[in-house]
Amino acid sequence: MQRLPKSIILLLLSISASSFSLFARVDIDTAYARVANERAAKIVSSLHLEDAGKSTDAQTAIADQYMALNDIQFRRDSAVKEAKATIEDKGAQELRIKTITSEAAEQTEQQHKAYITRLTALLTAEQVDKVKNGMTYNVLPNTYNAYLDMLPQLTEDQKKQIMIWLTEARERAMDAETSKKKHEVFGKYKGRINNYLSAAGIDMKKEGEAWQKRIKARAEQ
Repeated sequence: MQRLPKSIILLLLSISASSFSLFARVDIDTAYARVANERAAKIVSSLHLEDAGKSTDAQTAIADQYMALNDIQFRRDSAVKEAKATIEDKGAQELRIKTITSEAAEQTEQQHKAYITRLTALLTAEQVDKVKNGMTYNVLPNTYNAYLDMLPQLTEDQKKQIMIWLTEARERAMDAETSKKKHEVFGKYKGRINNYLSAAGIDMKKEGEAWQKRIKARAEQ
């Protein structure tokens, strides 16, 4: 039997490895598409839309957003991994990774704007808010209501500022790739809110302890 040249063997192995990588990626995309559609369906069901066509369009828009973000994040992470593996100079490597991250952030921002425009064309402002809350585990309304319950003495200006920061946090958290990272975004803004309230003379530790006692007392009733 005639032996194949080494160059041909290496080429075949390269093609085989690339094909495996491609199929693996397709499998991942297919699995994530299923997850994205399930998440989107759950969010849309909370809107109670009577128009079936609008319900389908909204679900597609939400699922598409999850898929688009996942694609941006996958390409970013792959490029960062490649940079770490191929660029030996640490300075050059860091610069390349910074560029990759910056480009991904810009793509994410553009995708976010396009998504909100798409949702706004389909849904009312109240429904869009519900979609945003659905994509961020309702952290905004839950946190806002917690502040109101813990601090009934809040002024209208303070309530307004809290809502402004939580709304900004929600916009950023919508684009985060994991539940943990979404909560981390809100965590940073909660820190900002707590510092703001402390500067206004509110003892957050004392108020928090008193609030926990009130919650416990309610549960025992």
